[in-house]
Amino acid sequence: MASRLMADAVVLVHLGFILFVLFGGLLALRWPRAAWLHIPAAAWGAAVELGGRVCPLTPLENSLRRASGAAGYPGGFVEHYVIPLIYPGALTRELQLILGAGVILLNVGVYVFVWRKWRTRRTLTARDAP
Repeated sequence: MASRLMADAVVLVHLGFILFVLFGGLLALRWPRAAWLHIPAAAWGAAVELGGRVCPLTPLENSLRRASGAAGYPGGFVEHYVIPLIYPGALTRELQLILGAGVILLNVGVYVFVWRKWRTRRTLTARDAP
Protein backbone atom coordinates (compact mmCIF):
# COMPACT_ATOMS: atom_id res chain seq x y z
CA MET A 1 0.00 0.00 0.00
CA ALA A 2 2.77 2.44 0.92
CA SER A 3 4.67 1.63 -2.28
CA ARG A 4 1.56 2.34 -4.34
CA LEU A 5 1.04 5.69 -2.61
CA MET A 6 4.68 6.56 -3.16
CA ALA A 7 4.40 5.61 -6.85
CA ASP A 8 1.34 7.85 -7.17
CA ALA A 9 3.26 10.65 -5.45
CA VAL A 10 6.08 10.20 -7.98
CA VAL A 11 3.53 10.56 -10.80
CA LEU A 12 2.27 13.82 -9.29
CA VAL A 13 5.81 15.15 -8.82
CA HIS A 14 6.63 14.12 -12.39
CA LEU A 15 3.58 15.91 -13.77
CA GLY A 16 4.38 18.97 -11.66
CA PHE A 17 7.93 18.98 -13.00
CA ILE A 18 6.69 18.79 -16.60
CA LEU A 19 4.30 21.69 -15.98
CA PHE A 20 7.15 23.64 -14.38
CA VAL A 21 9.38 22.92 -17.41
CA LEU A 22 6.69 24.18 -19.76
CA PHE A 23 5.31 27.15 -17.83
CA GLY A 24 7.80 27.92 -15.05
CA GLY A 25 9.26 30.80 -17.02
CA LEU A 26 6.03 32.66 -16.36
CA LEU A 27 6.90 32.62 -12.65
CA ALA A 28 9.89 34.81 -13.50
CA LEU A 29 7.47 37.58 -14.42
CA ARG A 30 6.47 37.81 -10.75
CA TRP A 31 9.54 36.32 -9.06
CA PRO A 32 12.66 36.90 -11.17
CA ARG A 33 14.74 34.51 -9.06
CA ALA A 34 12.50 31.65 -10.21
CA ALA A 35 14.49 31.73 -13.45
CA TRP A 36 17.48 30.27 -11.57
CA LEU A 37 15.44 27.12 -10.91
CA HIS A 38 13.45 27.09 -14.10
CA ILE A 39 16.20 27.44 -16.72
CA PRO A 40 18.07 24.28 -15.59
CA ALA A 41 14.77 22.39 -15.28
CA ALA A 42 13.75 23.42 -18.80
CA ALA A 43 17.19 22.47 -20.13
CA TRP A 44 16.87 19.04 -18.48
CA GLY A 45 13.37 18.52 -19.87
CA ALA A 46 14.45 19.46 -23.38
CA ALA A 47 17.58 17.27 -23.12
CA VAL A 48 15.51 14.24 -22.07
CA GLU A 49 13.15 14.66 -25.02
CA LEU A 50 15.76 15.59 -27.60
CA GLY A 51 18.11 12.84 -26.42
CA GLY A 52 15.38 10.20 -26.51
CA ARG A 53 16.06 9.36 -22.87
CA VAL A 54 13.75 8.25 -20.10
CA CYS A 55 13.42 10.51 -17.09
CA PRO A 56 14.80 8.90 -13.89
CA LEU A 57 11.41 9.33 -12.23
CA THR A 58 9.89 6.75 -14.61
CA PRO A 59 12.01 3.77 -13.43
CA LEU A 60 11.48 4.92 -9.83
CA GLU A 61 7.73 4.88 -10.30
CA ASN A 62 7.83 1.48 -12.03
CA SER A 63 9.96 0.05 -9.24
CA LEU A 64 7.51 1.31 -6.62
CA ARG A 65 4.57 -0.10 -8.58
CA ARG A 66 6.24 -3.52 -8.82
CA ALA A 67 7.04 -3.39 -5.09
CA SER A 68 3.34 -2.85 -4.40
CA GLY A 69 2.42 -5.87 -6.53
CA ALA A 70 1.23 -3.85 -9.52
CA ALA A 71 2.80 -4.03 -12.95
CA GLY A 72 4.99 -1.24 -14.20
CA TYR A 73 4.69 0.07 -17.73
CA PRO A 74 7.04 0.19 -20.70
CA GLY A 75 8.36 3.46 -22.07
CA GLY A 76 8.46 6.82 -20.36
CA PHE A 77 6.13 8.96 -18.30
CA VAL A 78 5.21 11.23 -21.19
CA GLU A 79 4.45 8.24 -23.41
CA HIS A 80 2.35 6.53 -20.75
CA TYR A 81 0.42 9.43 -19.21
CA VAL A 82 0.65 12.60 -21.27
CA ILE A 83 0.70 11.51 -24.91
CA PRO A 84 -2.49 9.41 -24.64
CA LEU A 85 -4.25 12.53 -23.39
CA ILE A 86 -3.05 14.64 -26.28
CA TYR A 87 -2.27 12.31 -29.17
CA PRO A 88 -3.57 8.88 -30.08
CA GLY A 89 -0.95 6.19 -30.61
CA ALA A 90 2.56 5.69 -29.29
CA LEU A 91 5.29 8.23 -28.74
CA THR A 92 7.59 8.30 -31.74
CA ARG A 93 11.10 9.67 -31.99
CA GLU A 94 9.82 12.44 -34.25
CA LEU A 95 7.22 13.42 -31.65
CA GLN A 96 9.90 13.49 -28.95
CA LEU A 97 11.94 15.87 -31.12
CA ILE A 98 8.89 18.07 -31.60
CA LEU A 99 8.17 18.10 -27.84
CA GLY A 100 11.80 18.93 -27.04
CA ALA A 101 11.86 21.73 -29.61
CA GLY A 102 8.52 22.96 -28.26
CA VAL A 103 9.97 23.21 -24.74
CA ILE A 104 12.86 25.26 -26.06
CA LEU A 105 10.77 27.56 -28.26
CA LEU A 106 8.11 28.14 -25.61
CA ASN A 107 10.68 29.03 -22.99
CA VAL A 108 12.79 31.21 -25.26
CA GLY A 109 9.61 33.15 -26.06
CA VAL A 110 8.71 33.48 -22.39
CA TYR A 111 12.19 34.64 -21.42
CA VAL A 112 12.31 37.18 -24.25
CA PHE A 113 9.08 38.58 -22.83
CA VAL A 114 10.47 38.47 -19.26
CA TRP A 115 13.70 40.16 -20.35
CA ARG A 116 11.78 42.95 -22.12
CA LYS A 117 9.62 43.48 -19.05
CA TRP A 118 12.66 43.65 -16.77
CA ARG A 119 14.34 46.07 -19.19
CA THR A 120 11.25 48.30 -19.30
CA ARG A 121 11.09 48.36 -15.50
CA ARG A 122 14.74 49.35 -15.23
CA THR A 123 14.30 52.09 -17.80
CA LEU A 124 11.25 53.48 -16.01
CA THR A 125 12.96 53.25 -12.61
CA ALA A 126 16.09 55.00 -13.92
CA ARG A 127 13.96 57.71 -15.50
CA ASP A 128 12.04 58.35 -12.27
CA ALA A 129 15.16 58.49 -10.11
CA PRO A 130 16.34 61.96 -9.11
